Amino acid sequence: MSINTSGKSPAKSELNSGTRIRNFLVAIVAIALSVTLVLGLKSQTNTVSLTQLGEESTPLEVALANGKPSLVEFYADWCAVCQKMAPAIATLEKQYTEKVNFVMLNVDNSKWLPEMLKYRVDGIPHFVYLSENGEPVAQAIGDQPRTIMASNLEALVVGSPLPYAQTSGQVSKVVKSVPSSGSQDDPRSHGSQVVN
Repeated sequence: MSINTSGKSPAKSELNSGTRIRNFLVAIVAIALSVTLVLGLKSQTNTVSLTQLGEESTPLEVALANGKPSLVEFYADWCAVCQKMAPAIATLEKQYTEKVNFVMLNVDNSKWLPEMLKYRVDGIPHFVYLSENGEPVAQAIGDQPRTIMASNLEALVVGSPLPYAQTSGQVSKVVKSVPSSGSQDDPRSHGSQVVN
């Protein structure tokens, strides 16, 4: 017969050992969840902003002169649809950066008014696909699925007709009005100078 000289019963010793193991497992799970939470939050804060895309885009002058086809996007920072599409545009830009110029033109910058008039931008996002010599091939307006845009870019790169040309999705209307010159020759007068 053995005598327990430690003063602790074997049942208490096993209870302490079980409590230690449980506490250790709880600590491990807590650490794992903390790491997962931190990494999850870090990945969500790496979203792409329209401002960032605009700053990193190819300047229009360069795109028209470098011999590569281009995707020109007319956008505004306040445009909810443009903001929604920013991650898809960033993904496409990474995928096609060697083959296609990505040009971002902010409609709130009056510098781009001639281009807005040229391509008849009245809703954003407004996408213009340009051939390697700068000629417009097709346009798309509004929310576009990334797969459709990728198909159009693939066709643009090889010089084929775009499979989804002239598509329209959800848009944000351009609210900035162009001041009228008061002339009857204004193309926005829509025939008001015609007299019966």
